[in-house]
Amino acid sequence: MKKKVLLMGKSGSGKTSMRSIIFANYIARDTRRLGATIDVEHSHVRFLGNLVLNLWDCGGQESYMDQYFQSQKENIFRNVEVLIYVFDVESREFDKDMHYYQSCLEAILNYSPEAKIFCLIHKMDLIVEDQRDSIFKTRQEDLKKLSLPLECKAFRTSIWDETLYRAWSSIVYQLIPNVKAIESSLHQFATILDADEVLLFERATFLVISHCQLKHHSDSHRFEKVSNIIKQFKLSCAKLGAKFQSMEVRNSRFASFIDTFTSNTYIMVVQSADPDTPSEATLVNIRNARKYFEELENPVNNSLSSYSMNYN
Repeated sequence: MKKKVLLMGKSGSGKTSMRSIIFANYIARDTRRLGATIDVEHSHVRFLGNLVLNLWDCGGQESYMDQYFQSQKENIFRNVEVLIYVFDVESREFDKDMHYYQSCLEAILNYSPEAKIFCLIHKMDLIVEDQRDSIFKTRQEDLKKLSLPLECKAFRTSIWDETLYRAWSSIVYQLIPNVKAIESSLHQFATILDADEVLLFERATFLVISHCQLKHHSDSHRFEKVSNIIKQFKLSCAKLGAKFQSMEVRNSRFASFIDTFTSNTYIMVVQSADPDTPSEATLVNIRNARKYFEELENPVNNSLSSYSMNYN
């Protein structure tokens, strides 16, 4: 199952840097050596087994942008599932940025009217911290008005913090088949384990693709922080020739487990009801649930087999 994703924005807005961090295992400081995208770079990213993201990273130089809206218009904007438009928050050509975005919207309406639209207000780390909220809200409102009759969801992002993972997790979530069934079963699994939270991460990117929260937590950015930290740790392991498989963190207040789950995911289980519960009890239940979730990710003929969840 292929899904066409357009990544657009003016040259220098940060499109290729964020793509390289999410899908090519770059770390933020290494993106400085990336050059400008020439014309359109195509990449096929396998995601959750049967889902393949057909990612079109479109160069943002003016000569290319003009071609996209003239001679290449149908080729670029036909059969698009998702348009991601990246704005450099410090751009000195904001009006031109908005003009190009509006041209994208017009083309999407003509060729892919069902496409989902996301705008990333990028490089927010360059804005003074106490001004970030107001600047983002202003840009967000402007974009929502300009996008009508289409709906646009905006995110603030930076390659230097967890906001990039938050935005891309939300975008990819929209593309995952059978995601509601996965979420429902994850809730059942969390209840059986008496867990505070259970999260599923995509194996290669470590983006959060589903979660269940049974106990309130004050940090709304914790998922993306974990994504960022664990992915960097995985890369460090790889540089040393080691392979990351699992991790356990335990103190007097909670126990947390990160383990390989299905062939396409890692799972994270957080428990605080009884942090002294033996680790093996949780790990056995994770192992027992693997086959069931494998079938949820790859349903045969759109239906599950008779396999049911049985836990210790």
